[in-house]
Amino acid sequence: MPNNLVIVANRLPVDRVEQPDGTPGWRLSPGGLVTAIEPVMRANDGVWLGWPGGTDEDLEPFEHDGMNLVPMSMSAQEVERFYEGMSNATLWPLYHDLVAKPQFHREWWDSYVAVNRRFAEKAAALAAEGATVWVHDYQLQLVPQMLRELRPDLRIGFYLHIPFPPVELFQQLPWRRQILEGLLGADLVGFQGTGAAQNFVRLVRQRVGHKTHRDLVYLPDGRTVRAHAFPISIDSQGFEKLATSPSVIERASAIREALGNPRKVFLGIDRLDYTKGIYARLRAYAELIQEGHVDVEDAVFVQVAVPSREQVEQYRILRDDIDRLVGRINGDLGRIGRPAISYLHSSYPREEMAALYRAADIMVVTPYRDGMNLVAKEYVACRTDATGALVLSEFAGAADELRQAWLVNPYDINGMKAALLDAYRADAKESTRRMKAMRRTVTQHDVARWAESFMTELADVRIDHGKTVRPPAHS
Repeated sequence: MPNNLVIVANRLPVDRVEQPDGTPGWRLSPGGLVTAIEPVMRANDGVWLGWPGGTDEDLEPFEHDGMNLVPMSMSAQEVERFYEGMSNATLWPLYHDLVAKPQFHREWWDSYVAVNRRFAEKAAALAAEGATVWVHDYQLQLVPQMLRELRPDLRIGFYLHIPFPPVELFQQLPWRRQILEGLLGADLVGFQGTGAAQNFVRLVRQRVGHKTHRDLVYLPDGRTVRAHAFPISIDSQGFEKLATSPSVIERASAIREALGNPRKVFLGIDRLDYTKGIYARLRAYAELIQEGHVDVEDAVFVQVAVPSREQVEQYRILRDDIDRLVGRINGDLGRIGRPAISYLHSSYPREEMAALYRAADIMVVTPYRDGMNLVAKEYVACRTDATGALVLSEFAGAADELRQAWLVNPYDINGMKAALLDAYRADAKESTRRMKAMRRTVTQHDVARWAESFMTELADVRIDHGKTVRPPAHS
C-alpha cells in the first residue's frame, strides 16, 4: 500500500511488553514525539518506519492502536557501531558541546552510512507518488539526500531533536561535509532553536559553498532548502488532565507522605546521561545543607534517573559516580528516616510522573546542553494551581520560552546554589506570577501546534528558486 505520509525515525513509537497471559505484545512509548505525530499520521494515511529494539529479528509490518508500523531490523554489529558507536559516542557528545569527548571511528561511520541507506530504501518503497516523508533526528541525517536520489518526486522534511553545534565544534567531524549534504536532501530542515538553524546555514555556506540568504539555501539543481526553528513542545492538555485526575492527586499526596511530609520537595527527572548535569546539581544541593541554608527535616531532593544506554561505557561510569555521590551525601548529611536525597534509578509511567510533578515544590532542570527538555514543560503543565518553582539551565532549549524560570548556568555551582535558595525562599505571590506566565506559554505552544507548523511550512517550501547558482567547489 503506497502511503501519503511516511514518518522515518530510529525507533518505532512502541515498546515490547509481556501481556498478562505471558504472550509478547506492544505498548505505546511514552514521550512527546508519539503524541505529536500520531494525529498527523491518522489524518494523512501515514506509516511509521523504525527499529523496534533488539537484534536480527525480521518482523512483519503491523498495526498498533490504529497506527501502521513498519519495523526495521538491526544486527548486533549495527547496534554496536551505528547506534551505540556513531550515533551515541560520536554525534551525541559532539552535538552537546563536547560534554564528553566524541570518538571518531571509520567503521562506525561505514555502519552509519549502511543503516541510513537501508532506511532510505525502505522509505522510498513505502511512499506514494508525491508523498511527504518526515525524517527524525541525528541517527538518520543521511536519509534525506539518499531518499532524494531514489525518489525526486517526494516532499522531504527533516527535524533534529537535539542541539546543532556551532561551526568550531562541528568542523571536528571527519564526515562533516557528508552530513551537511545528507541534510540538504530535505526541503525543510527543522531545529529546536534559531541559533541551531543559523549554525547549519553558516556551515553549509562555509563548508559546502552553497549560496545562502537568511534561512534559505539555494542549490545548483534549482531546489531551495529552508532551515528554520520549530521548538518542540508537549501535549499540555493531556498532562493537565492527568494532573487533575483523582488518582494522580491521591498519589501525589501519598508521595509527600512517604517522604515524611517535608515543607519543600525538590525534584529532578532526567535520563541518566552526562549532558543532564545531575552530579553538579546534587552537589550544589548538598552544599546548601552543609552550610545550614536547608535542613533535611524541612526539605528533600527527589532525583529520578531513568536508565539509559547502559551498554555504553561512559553511561556505566556515570551511574557508578552518581550512586557513590548519593551514598556519600546521605551518609554525611541524612538522618534516620530523613535522607537528604531520595534517589530512584528507574523509569515510570506518565501517571507517576504527573504525580511527582504535582508533589514537587521546586523542579530542578539543569542540563549542560539540551535541545529542548520537555520535563520542564511537563512540570509547568501539571501545576494547574499555578504554584511551584522551576530552576532551569539557560543551556536548555526550553529556557528561550520559559523566561520566568529561575535561570542558571549549570557550570556555576555557586550560581546554582543561589538560584535553588531563591526558589526555595520565594514567596507564594512571586512563584505564582512566574508560573502563570510559563503556563500561558506552554498551553499556547503545544505539541500539536508544533507538528502542524512544521507540516504547513514543509508544504509551503518553494521547490524551484529560479536563480543561477554555480555548483560549489569540492573541499
